[in-house]
Amino acid sequence: MGQDQTKQQIEKGLHLYQSNHTEKALQVWMRVLEKSADPAGRFRVLGCLITAHAEMGRYKDMLKFAVVQIDTARELDDPDFLTESYLNLARSNEKLCEFQKTISYCKTCLNMQGTTVSLQLNGQVSLSMGNAFMGLSVFQKALECFEKALRYAHNNDDKMLECRVCCSLGNFYAQLKDYEKALFFPCKAAELESMKIALQHGDRPLQALCLLCFADIHRSRRDVQTAFPRYDSSMSIMTEIGNRLGQVQVLLGVAKCWMIRKELEKALENIEKAQELAEGLGNKLGLLKLHCLCERIYRAKGQQRELRDHVVKFHECVEEMELYCGMCGESIGERNNQLQALPCSHVFHLKCLQTNGTRGCPNCRRSSLKPGYV
Repeated sequence: MGQDQTKQQIEKGLHLYQSNHTEKALQVWMRVLEKSADPAGRFRVLGCLITAHAEMGRYKDMLKFAVVQIDTARELDDPDFLTESYLNLARSNEKLCEFQKTISYCKTCLNMQGTTVSLQLNGQVSLSMGNAFMGLSVFQKALECFEKALRYAHNNDDKMLECRVCCSLGNFYAQLKDYEKALFFPCKAAELESMKIALQHGDRPLQALCLLCFADIHRSRRDVQTAFPRYDSSMSIMTEIGNRLGQVQVLLGVAKCWMIRKELEKALENIEKAQELAEGLGNKLGLLKLHCLCERIYRAKGQQRELRDHVVKFHECVEEMELYCGMCGESIGERNNQLQALPCSHVFHLKCLQTNGTRGCPNCRRSSLKPGYV
C-alpha cells in the first residue's frame, strides 16, 4: 500500500470513527498498519489507534500501539514525531497507573523544546504529568503541572484540554477536602459540556471522572441516595478500563456513604479493597484517607488497639507526604477546609493566609502577588 492509498484509508477510518462505527474504523486502520509501506502513514494510523483505544479505555492495547509508534518515530528520525510518540507513551502509562514511567516520558517530551509539535502538545504533557504526580500524592508538583496545562489551554483556546484539566483539579481538591473548589472545577467542566463531549466522543475515562466528582459532591452534602448510583456507574467504567487509582477513590467514597448510614462493617469492606489497590499503586494519599476513616470507625466501635494503629499510620503518611499547612502545622486532607495555592504551588489553609496576611510563601519565601489559575 503506497502513500496515497494509505492516506485515503486513514481518512476512511476517521469518517467511520466519527460516525460511531468504531469497530469498522479499527479494522480499516489495522489493515493500513499491516499493509502500508509508508512510515509517515504508519505513524499517523498508529496515532488514530492509540486515541481510539484510549477513549474506549483499552489501555493495554493503547500502550502496545504507543510502543510500536515510538519505534516508527525513531525510524523516521523526526523530532516532532518523537515528541508526539513519547507523549502517547506517557499517557498510556498514566492510564495504567505506572506513574514513575509517565513522569519520565513527560520529561523527555519537555526536553524536546523548539519543535513545532512539542509547543502544541505542552499542555497535554503537563496534564499527564500532573495526573501522575497526583497519583503519587506529590501535590505541589501536581498543582504546578495543572497550572501550566490550564495556561496552555487558555492561551490556545483549547476547550477540550481545559475541560480535562478542570476534571483533574476537581479530583485534586476533592482529595484534599476543599469541597468549595472541588465543586467549582467540575461545574466549570460541566459548563464546557464535559459529559456531552465525553458521550459524543465515546470518552469512557472522562465519563468516569465526571461521575466520580459529582458522586463525591452529593456525598459531601449527605445525599447518599443520589451518590450511590453515580459511584456504581463510575466504578463500572473504572473497572472496565483498568483505572485502579479511580477505583481506590470510588471505594473510599462508597465507604464514607456507608459510614453516613452507620453501617460500619460495609464501610470496612470497601476500605479493605481500597487499601489493597492503594498499596499496589503506592498511592500515599489513598492510604492516609483510609487510615483516617478507620480511625473514626474504630473509635465509634470502641476498639482501642486498632484505633491506635491507624492513628500512628495516619501521621506517618502525613509526615512522609509533608501534607500539612506550613503556617498552623495542621494536616491537609483530613477534614473539609478551604485551601489556597500560592504561585509557587505550596498549599495552605485559606484562613491561615488571611489571618497572617503574608505577602510571601512561608515555605519558600517566594512572592505571592502573581495571580494563578488554580
